Amino acid sequence: MIEIGAGVDETGRLLRDEAGFLLQRDLGGTWRLVLLRVPVDHVEKRVRVRGYYAGDDIVEADGVAAA
Repeated sequence: MIEIGAGVDETGRLLRDEAGFLLQRDLGGTWRLVLLRVPVDHVEKRVRVRGYYAGDDIVEADGVAAA
């Protein structure tokens, strides 16, 4: 179990739904992403997300880049 405030550095597939963006994690499961920038070029592609775990499977992402 990851603690709230812990750093996140994970890869997976970036998905988009009506509420925003999700990371379908390579390690299994899905995280909702809180993003300041909209990474439309990376949707449906493999990405690396860095940020902080906010709890309830939500990550406040500092950045999304191609993996």
